Amino acid sequence: MSFDMNDAEPQRTGELIPDGTFAKVTMNVRPGGIDGSSEIDRGLLKAPKDPSSDVRLLDCEFTVTEGPHVRRKFWQMFTVQGGKVDENGVSIGWKISKSTFRAMIDSALGLDPSDMSEAAKAKRVLRGLADLNGITFIAKVRIESSEDPRYGDSNKLDRVVLPGEAEWRKVMDGEVVPACPSTRARPKSPAPPAQPAWNQATAAQAPARPAAPAWAGASMPPQQQPAAKPAGPAWLNS
Repeated sequence: MSFDMNDAEPQRTGELIPDGTFAKVTMNVRPGGIDGSSEIDRGLLKAPKDPSSDVRLLDCEFTVTEGPHVRRKFWQMFTVQGGKVDENGVSIGWKISKSTFRAMIDSALGLDPSDMSEAAKAKRVLRGLADLNGITFIAKVRIESSEDPRYGDSNKLDRVVLPGEAEWRKVMDGEVVPACPSTRARPKSPAPPAQPAWNQATAAQAPARPAAPAWAGASMPPQQQPAAKPAGPAWLNS
């Protein structure tokens, strides 16, 4: 058997997606082997490197689906359990992640974030975090500087772009929107310690999970009352 390499894609460089890029992305959850609180989240969560930490993470991979950066990927962790808590004992990391996940749903389904009708609220109900697997939404991507000189900078999710923003409609319609770099300062990578002059010459340089909901192309159904126990999120029933 022979292998024809002529139709292989050219090797990708280490070049990052430009800071401030607007793009349509699909998020896939990579199982980490730890059970979540929902039946469909068995084996879904991931533990941090610190064995003493009670934090549990959602390990997510983002893939650009359209435009000049199509098929480019970046990765990000979201805290869904544990860590520092607020005055009510709720995980602060989870509150931040929950807000981001809600924005993803609004962006994916074209929901007005201020729409709190029963029909809109029903679409934001998940059976478990595994329902977020495969969600497609509009994102603004940033470049995060590495604080460790051993590693390079990386792309991260800057924020979810919501319906009502001009960029959301343009990207949804397939337009290429100019990048808008973030104005906030990002930490710079610390410089490695200088070598003394006499030493410069020798200095060394998972388990199965439920099928993904049909997020992409989901349409908003007419106003309706949610069932007492939803069988699944709106994008499963559209």
